[in-house]
This record gives sequence, structure tokens and C-alpha cells, in this order.
Amino acid sequence: MYRIIKKEGLNDTVVRMRVEAPLVAKKALAGQFVIVRADENGERIPLTVAGCDPSSGGVDVIFQVVGGATMSLAAKGEGEFLAGFTGPLGTPTALEGVKKAAVIGGGVGCAIALPIARRLRELGAEVTSVVGFRSRGLVILEEEFRSYSDRFFLMTDDGSYGEKGNVCLPLNRLLEAGERFDTVFAVGPLVMMKFVALATKPYAVKTVASMNPIMIDGTGMCGCCRVTVGGETKFACVDGPDFDAHLVDFDEAMRRNRTYLPFEAAARERHCNLYKKGGGQ
Repeated sequence: MYRIIKKEGLNDTVVRMRVEAPLVAKKALAGQFVIVRADENGERIPLTVAGCDPSSGGVDVIFQVVGGATMSLAAKGEGEFLAGFTGPLGTPTALEGVKKAAVIGGGVGCAIALPIARRLRELGAEVTSVVGFRSRGLVILEEEFRSYSDRFFLMTDDGSYGEKGNVCLPLNRLLEAGERFDTVFAVGPLVMMKFVALATKPYAVKTVASMNPIMIDGTGMCGCCRVTVGGETKFACVDGPDFDAHLVDFDEAMRRNRTYLPFEAAARERHCNLYKKGGGQ
């Protein structure tokens, strides 16, 4: 069992938890993830390690409450325990040797982008961060990104905060002005990462996408997390989650993710009805 040390809401739908998991805290690197279960019979949820403190054994995870499993997880409070917290899993993001980078985060994907920006800064790299959200009320981790960035751009779709538009606007401006990066790291909705890749490809700028397909076991056995990269089948949980964004078949990945939307909606409805009836977990 894994104790919840701290819990806080970053906005109305996004929660940050610090979980006591000393073995994970000692090993986890930027880009890796854990498989979390709220209860013994709960669904396995892959969550990226958003930060860790080896001295205290605490590991941070950030998640958006969108379905039954994340609703169960969000119902847990400080001092309570999680049934499972397995990791670190996946291949760490390759950051060694990067001297100048752009880190592009969209929505809750910023929880994955932040440890990349943090580690790049620790390695002495020049970091340009661009984060995007639908509106001001959904903004998360702004101050953290500012502290780890040499340049910082905040975008909102509706213009309610920062600059109006998507994350490609400042990226395109920089590239068109002759700015070049060793690597662009894109983390967020699939459609966002697709257009980041399209923006950087004409300039031959290395671009890495962090893929987040459906995942169950996290060890490559179930095959649910398969993605097509350069015409080959890869498994995000063991071959990734990072891949060459110019080779990823984003359209296929988006089609596969949409397949499970009705199941997610049904699970959310069941969970809501259970709580209305006083059924608890």
C-alpha cells in the first residue's frame, strides 16, 4: 500500500498527488511513468512521474479527472492509501547533450513536459517553454515552468490569459526568425503534437513526441499501447513513450484513442451513479 502524502487541485479537473513510494523515487527519471491503482479491484492507470524527492521517498503524479478510474483516484485523500504504484516504467527522455531545447506542452500534458524542462535546466541547457490551454481556468504549473525556462510563452485558445492561439504560433515565429533548437519536445493532445511535428519538419529540427495511447500492463505484454512509427509497430510502454515525431502516424493513434470514448463515458456514468446512491468506491 502506498500512502498519499499530499493532495492538491491544480484546477477544477486536474489533481496533483504526492505518494510515498521510496523505491520509485530513487530510480525515476524524466519521461518515465508509473501504473497506479486506487483500489484492489481498480483499473490500472498510467501516470507520468511529474517529480520526485528521493530524500523523503515522495513521488508526484498529476492527472485529469475524466473517467471512472480517475474519479476513484481523486476521491482519495491525504493519509489514505493506493493499492498499486508500480514503476518507474518506460524509457527515460533522452536529454544528455541537448544544449538548446523547446519544450511544448498542451493541457494536462504539461505535467509530463515540466520534468523535461526541469531536467534540461539542471543539465545547463537553454530552455524555451511554450504551454497551451483552452482557457485561463485550465492553466496549470505556470510558475514552475517560468522558473525552469529562459523564455516562456503561455497560450490560450480563447485569449482569456496569455496570448490567444495555439502553441504553434510562437514556435512558428521563432523558427521563421531563424531560431534553431537541438530538440523540440512535444507533450500533449495528439493533434497538438501532430501540428508541432508539421511545423518543425521543414526546418529539419529534431522533434520528440511523448505518446499516450491506451495502456494496461505497462510491460509490453498486452499490446494495447501499440503505435506506428516509421511504418513499424512500436509499444509505447517499453519502446517509448518518446518517439521521433516526424515518423509517428498520429492519425492512426487518434483513431485508436477515439475507439474507447464510449467505454470511458459509460464508466464515468456508472461511477457517478454509485456515489449518488451512497455506494462509495
